[in-house]
Amino acid sequence: MAHARAADTAMILVTNNEGWSGVSCTAQALATGERAMDAIEAGIRLVEADERVRTVGRGGWPNILGEVELDAAIMDGDTRRTGAVGALKGFAHPISIARAVLERLPHELLAGDGAARFARDIGAERSENLTEDSAAAWRRWVDANVSGEARHRWPEGPLEAHCRRAVDPERGRDTTVFLALDANGSIASGVSTSGWAWKHPGRLGDSPVIGAGSYADSRHGAAACTGAGEMAIRCATARSVVLCMRMGMSVEEAVNEAARDLATLEGGLVSRVTVHAIDAAGEHAVAAVNAEAPLHHWLWRGGDTVPSQHPVREVGSGLL
Repeated sequence: MAHARAADTAMILVTNNEGWSGVSCTAQALATGERAMDAIEAGIRLVEADERVRTVGRGGWPNILGEVELDAAIMDGDTRRTGAVGALKGFAHPISIARAVLERLPHELLAGDGAARFARDIGAERSENLTEDSAAAWRRWVDANVSGEARHRWPEGPLEAHCRRAVDPERGRDTTVFLALDANGSIASGVSTSGWAWKHPGRLGDSPVIGAGSYADSRHGAAACTGAGEMAIRCATARSVVLCMRMGMSVEEAVNEAARDLATLEGGLVSRVTVHAIDAAGEHAVAAVNAEAPLHHWLWRGGDTVPSQHPVREVGSGLL
């Protein structure tokens, strides 16, 4: 795809705080001329393998049954082709499996057993993603929250009441999101997560749902969300941000508009959502709704020596 401003487009990379272990890799790849898609995949793979990041890949928090289910998505802003996997068990790098969906199948999203079968078919790296530390935290939660007849029958029986009592042990830490604009003017997005801790088996947040958790269009920009994925699904937040830019809004105006929309939700899960966005000119904006603690994101621009960390702007009632 040709880009009218490819020659003078400023490169940019934006990730959330959870992307810290992969951000330098992606920045270096962009600086040496690699495509946005390749740079993003390389960075996210490092995050997925880093057991210190408890919300992505190996070491991620398990669901309510003690199983680690992973979600990931990647999008090529030139073609607007996407690849995504959801509720994937037993594999090391869901971002690479998502990319294989994009490149090797006529589909956009695979989930559960079907995603695992595809991963086996392509020889994807297997992994036992439940670490002892995460397993111990899960057992403590079960001991504290499951009792009586339910404990006797655990894990059989209805899970609804238990899921409603589940509280993520790392509030404010979540999906890894990468947005990049490369030297050719191509934009891409990538996301990876283990999802909400102690979630109901099979729960998909916004991460594998293109248009909700992420969206990329090289003509206009890209956006990705972290936090309460259920909210981003209801508002189709990532696509809405890019559509606002297509209609003439600046990247900051587009993020503000998405924040206004999220703030009107009622019922269901209403919590914090952080919206990250870049545009085709190399500008960016990051803002959070319902933030409970200070948040940060990483930014790298072409010419920077290293990525730098910046506070996330909290959207207050005055904007709404």
